[in-house]
Amino acid sequence: MISVAVHRNLLRLIGFCSTPTERLLVYPFMQNLSVAFPSTRLSIVSYEKRRKISVQYSSMCKGSLAHELKPGEPVLDWPTRKRVALGTARGLEYLHEHCNPKIIHRDVKAANVLLDEDFEAVVGDFGLAKLVDVRKTNVTTQVRGTMGHIAPEYLSTGKSSERTDVFGYGIMLLELVTGQRAIDFSRLEEEDDVLLLDHVKKLEREKRLDAIVDRNLNKSCNIEEVEMMIQVALLCTQSSPEDRPTMSEVVRMLEGEGLAERWEEWQHVEVNRRQEYERLHRRFDWGEDSIYNQDAIELSGGR
Repeated sequence: MISVAVHRNLLRLIGFCSTPTERLLVYPFMQNLSVAFPSTRLSIVSYEKRRKISVQYSSMCKGSLAHELKPGEPVLDWPTRKRVALGTARGLEYLHEHCNPKIIHRDVKAANVLLDEDFEAVVGDFGLAKLVDVRKTNVTTQVRGTMGHIAPEYLSTGKSSERTDVFGYGIMLLELVTGQRAIDFSRLEEEDDVLLLDHVKKLEREKRLDAIVDRNLNKSCNIEEVEMMIQVALLCTQSSPEDRPTMSEVVRMLEGEGLAERWEEWQHVEVNRRQEYERLHRRFDWGEDSIYNQDAIELSGGR
C-alpha cells in the first residue's frame, strides 16, 4: 500500500527484503537528510559514511531546524522553507484526498520531512501510518506520534483523522518559522511557555513577529510571508478538529488564496473566546475578603 502512494513530495518505496533474518525497506537516499537536520555540509563525506548516515538519520534528527547550529554551519534560507511548507502540504493532501483508502500519516513533524538533493520536501517515515476506510470519519487506535505534535483530541480519545495530521503540520510550520522545538523546557528559565504553539500564540497576540522568526535567518525573510505562514499554522492547530482546514485548503492558502477571510474569522472567534474566559474569571474571582461577605453569597433555604 505504501508503494501505491506515488507523489513527488512523498518518499518513494523502491523495494523491500523479507527473509527469516532480514526485514528491510529500501528508499531513495535523501542527500540533505531532514528539515530537522539540514546538512549541506555532509555532501563531501565518504560513501560509506553517507550510507551509515542514511540508515541512521532518524536517530540524529533530534535537534530543530537551526536550534543547535554551530557558528558557520548552513541553515535553510527562507525561500527553501517556503518550498518545504508547500511541498509538505501537497504530499499530505495527496495522502488524504487522492489515495483510496486514504492514508493518515500520524507523525507529521520536521524530522519526518526529508530533503532531496534539490532541497525538495519529501514526506517520509510511514511507520505509524494508518489506512482509513473512506466511509469512516475517524479511527480509534493506540495513540502514536511525537509529543508536542499530537492533536489534543487524538491524545484524549485515541481517535485519529486527517485533521490530526493537519495539527501536526501546523506545528511543523511553526518549527520552520522559528527554528525551535515543539517542546522546549529551557523556555521555563525565561518564564515562557514550554509548548511552541502556546509560545507563538502569545507573541502573535503581542504583535511581536520579530521575536517569532528564527534568528539564524538574519532578517533575510519577508515579514509578510512570515506572518502568512504563522496564520496558516495557527489555523491548522485550532483545538477543535472541525475548525481546522483540510490540506487542500492549506495548499490554496499557502498559494495566496482564501487566507485573509479565514484568518479574520478565526480572530473574531479567538477574541470572543478570550472575552468569555475573562468574564468567567472575573465572575469567580471573589478576592481574598469575599468569603467573609455573606451578603454576596445567596444561601439555599432549609431542606
